[in-house]
Amino acid sequence: MNILITGATSGIGKQLTIDYAKAGHHIVACGRNEEALAALQQQFPDHIAGQKLDITDAEATVRDLRGYTDVDLVILVAGVCEYLDMDAFSADLFARVFDVNVVGTMRCVEAVLPNLKSGSKLVIVGSTARLLPFTRAEAYGGSKAAIHYITRSLQVDLEDRGIKVLSVSPGFVETPMTEQNDFEMPMQVSVEFASQFIRKGIDKNRLDITFPRTFGWFLKFASRLPQSWQLALSRRFKQAS
Repeated sequence: MNILITGATSGIGKQLTIDYAKAGHHIVACGRNEEALAALQQQFPDHIAGQKLDITDAEATVRDLRGYTDVDLVILVAGVCEYLDMDAFSADLFARVFDVNVVGTMRCVEAVLPNLKSGSKLVIVGSTARLLPFTRAEAYGGSKAAIHYITRSLQVDLEDRGIKVLSVSPGFVETPMTEQNDFEMPMQVSVEFASQFIRKGIDKNRLDITFPRTFGWFLKFASRLPQSWQLALSRRFKQAS
């Protein structure tokens, strides 16, 4: 299988790249870190090709990704997280986060979509942060809520073309991104667990791949509560952080 993965030099994207390579698949690993890309290629020279990619660069992203015409599976993992400081509220922070997590991801879709065929799969990684109004997560959670909605709409619009669109919503995963968090992260899982769960979900064509299951179930249940209850729950998370 020919696979293209963004965010392949760190965290979940890197682990997916390694695990798919170990399984004998051919991967185009995309990321900004040239040294990390070179290390992946050196580790799996027959299975990984590196593609330096900054998804905030619109022209380069579309140009470079559109060159890969034989792709069976696209997994868009690349993303960033920044938390707001209410005493220094910044619209620029929103712009930075949305430019990567939403616009950058859609640049990748724009690039690969003309080359996807019936039977191809497009997997877009969001976050369970979209499910509740978490403290200081206005930009990050908002971007992931947006990307989840877009993914669901793509499921409708690409169905007639035979393209499977799958949504991934991880909870807390041990990655360089979450290492920067200064609050408790319940039910945190390893990148190995995340990769295994995602790959199983892709194999089974699950439209909604949310994990860990208990954490995801709790947040989905909470998101269906009255808004006043959700705010009360979010206040408790804020006090605990």
